[in-house]
Amino acid sequence: MNGPALMSGPAARQMFGARMRFLFRGIAGIVLLAVTIGLIGIGVWRLVAAGDAGDSRRRGAEERSFVVHAATLERTTVRPKIVAYGEIRSWRSLELRAAAGGRLVDIAPDFRDGAAVKAGDLLFLIDPAEAAARLADAGAALADAEAEKAEADEAVGVAELEHAAALRQRDLRRQALQRQRQLLGKGFATDASVEEAELALASAEQSVLRLAQARIVARKRVERSAFAVTRAAIAVDDASRSVEETRVEAPFPGLLSEVDAVLGRRVTANEKLGILIDPSALEAVFRLSNAQFARLIDADGTLRPTRVTVALELGDLAVSVPGSVDRAAAVVGEGQSGRLVYAKLETGPTTILRPGDFITVTIEEAELSDVAILPASAVTADGRLLLIDAESRITETTVTILRRQGDSLIVADAPSGARYVTHRTPQLGPGILVRPAAPDGSAAPEIAVENDDERMAISEMRRQALIAFVRDDPSLPQDRKARLLQLLSQPEVPKRLIERLEARMAGQG
Repeated sequence: MNGPALMSGPAARQMFGARMRFLFRGIAGIVLLAVTIGLIGIGVWRLVAAGDAGDSRRRGAEERSFVVHAATLERTTVRPKIVAYGEIRSWRSLELRAAAGGRLVDIAPDFRDGAAVKAGDLLFLIDPAEAAARLADAGAALADAEAEKAEADEAVGVAELEHAAALRQRDLRRQALQRQRQLLGKGFATDASVEEAELALASAEQSVLRLAQARIVARKRVERSAFAVTRAAIAVDDASRSVEETRVEAPFPGLLSEVDAVLGRRVTANEKLGILIDPSALEAVFRLSNAQFARLIDADGTLRPTRVTVALELGDLAVSVPGSVDRAAAVVGEGQSGRLVYAKLETGPTTILRPGDFITVTIEEAELSDVAILPASAVTADGRLLLIDAESRITETTVTILRRQGDSLIVADAPSGARYVTHRTPQLGPGILVRPAAPDGSAAPEIAVENDDERMAISEMRRQALIAFVRDDPSLPQDRKARLLQLLSQPEVPKRLIERLEARMAGQG
């Protein structure tokens, strides 16, 4: 009777709480076990369902394709161009120097840097007083030499007469000696008279020799006088040229540069006062690589007169001047490669080109026939090109790269009419299915046709509508159009093809 009463109070409540906690824990364990079993069942069910769905998708999945930019190969005849860079030089320029020292007494108003002058225009004038004085002195010396020569000529004439008289006197003395000897033989003359005649003859012969020497001296005097006249004439010409050189004129039309002249300044002989440049005598100097230079020479190594175009960029203004290749440098500079080439330009006095301008030179090569022009992004360095066959799959071929023209290539051995990929990407390779992009850059719609598609017969009106839609679709490449039109013209058309075309027609409508 005391047991139940003793269990009342705190002890009973503690026992009751323990039993309730045990009960809740048991219920919670049963619930967790049921949830776990349920989740496992759901997972197994989803896994089985996913496997079945995957098998279904794998059985009906379509092959993955890539969108590519494509173009059609066309063979043509092109004239490759070599682009080089160089500068403008003048092959005809004149240093304006003072021929003689003196004071600048006149300077042309246009004698300034950059000014244009015409042939014969006065540039500057040096005080001609000193040169004029030298000219007058040289003229007086010339007159004196000419008078001396005239006197020498007259002296030669007198010497000739005296020599002739001496010869006649000698002949007379010889005749007198012969008579005295004849008279002596007849006894009418004495030995003394013969000796006197002999002495007279000897004196006459000595006079002949003396006058012959005088004649020679007179003739030599004439020669020396002639030399003196010549020297005096040269001095007059030199003095006259000095007077002319005090007046400096432009020998040809051109532009002035490096002008250094002030009115009244005294200049020295050979002092540089400026440079005159002929703007119609300009040439382009540029460097080519050995390979580029080899394209400009003949089989015998002669440089061909190839046409060139020189372009000068002046902000928004582009100046182009035609010309032709003229020659190549005689030597290759130390540490340099290629060849330095000179081109003669067809410029006039009003050309905008100036020596020192940095220019772009475009050289026209000989024509290349039966070649194709491709973007550089379509061909590898070794010439491999990706083609698109009739099944829209990638094939690969090799072309010969002839020239590189900026972002384009000129190639040979390219299959004419074939479609090719204009931009290679790493995922593209032989056998890959591709979709050429539409002309506006968007991806061309993929209309795939499987060989095992279900086929169905359609009415003629429905067939013609589908054919007209395919023909008028600009996003489809020509080879794909041809294939679809061939399928649509058959008695039974693939069902999937009909559904896709009609879906697109409904979307565009």
